[in-house]
Amino acid sequence: MLRVLTLSTLFPDALRSSFGIFVERQTLALAAREDVEVEIVAPIAMPPWPLRRHPRYSDMAALPRHEIWKGMLVHRPRFTHLPATGSRLRPWMMARALLPKLREIRERFPFDVIDTEFFFPDGPAAMRLAEALDVPFSIKARGSDIHYWGARPQSGVQIDKAAARAGGLVAVSEALKSDMIARGMDGDKITVLYAGIDRHRFKLRDREKAKKALGVSGPLITTVGTLSGLKGQHIVIEALAGIPDATLILAGEGPRRKALTDQVEALNLSGRVRMPGNLSHDDVATLLSAADVMALPSEREGLANAWVEALASGTPVVITDVGGAREIVDRPEAGKIVARDSQAVADAIETILADPPDREAVRATVEEFSWDRTAQALRDQLQSVVRQAS
Repeated sequence: MLRVLTLSTLFPDALRSSFGIFVERQTLALAAREDVEVEIVAPIAMPPWPLRRHPRYSDMAALPRHEIWKGMLVHRPRFTHLPATGSRLRPWMMARALLPKLREIRERFPFDVIDTEFFFPDGPAAMRLAEALDVPFSIKARGSDIHYWGARPQSGVQIDKAAARAGGLVAVSEALKSDMIARGMDGDKITVLYAGIDRHRFKLRDREKAKKALGVSGPLITTVGTLSGLKGQHIVIEALAGIPDATLILAGEGPRRKALTDQVEALNLSGRVRMPGNLSHDDVATLLSAADVMALPSEREGLANAWVEALASGTPVVITDVGGAREIVDRPEAGKIVARDSQAVADAIETILADPPDREAVRATVEEFSWDRTAQALRDQLQSVVRQAS
């Protein structure tokens, strides 16, 4: 029996049901195995008093300290984040706050390894915790943690130190593994584990019926992701202006909502663009099965779950050449890899609309993706980390 403590600042809660959903799905699959026991520590960063009285934080402070979440025991300890200090102290503050809790957990649940699900601040914090508890740890890289936090001097140094001390590392794509090696990380320690997919939820459905349920007629384009400049929804909106009769649905919420709404109005596209906010996983599945194209011209990615979910729904993708894009769009049926500009996106969408690929062939492009397979590979990787430490 392998006992795993999963540490992740990316994990859903009652206020953010879709936050870190990919970590939840992976952990559910891992916990479902008969040869693995899992407990989760999902720490919550809080500013010092009186800032935590702000409505933005007061709701978070009211979340339970521990709960059973979809059958898994989840601990939600708080740690202090000092905004004025930037990122440099966050891993230290996190580890200091969590160490008593992890000692308490280990008396009851003698975990063999700490499975860390994001590189910053989780990785450097896990390094300190693992050394204090004398247990091995593994860190999973997802993309922005390497490309964004790794590029910042204060956090980049801590990321590299944690990577050097970790018993094992995980990357979500071969491309991300190459980027990690380019930073100086040991390639022999890096295992590539693709994200899984809920194949019962993301599946082929009657596209016309799905469109009708959404009140859409004609071509449907969608994006799925946080409304931010990094995801490139503004590029898709600009592309839409040159695609007659098409509807665009932007699923997600984020800081760019007002800017995107203003852009839609300025281009006189209000009648053809919808922004429903965050959707449930079931509603995302319905949307992707209804769409003719999922376009996501991101500035950076590891390997986006939205790509895999779209393809599993029989919907081709139009994406930029970032992260594991070439590992996903490896045949014509999967869609197009394009430059990050509106004309290239528009041209690719129109090409797909004019000659849509067979939906079964689109789904077949991600046949190897499953949460069960991911859980098995993660279990093997973590067991290897434990063996090497013993």
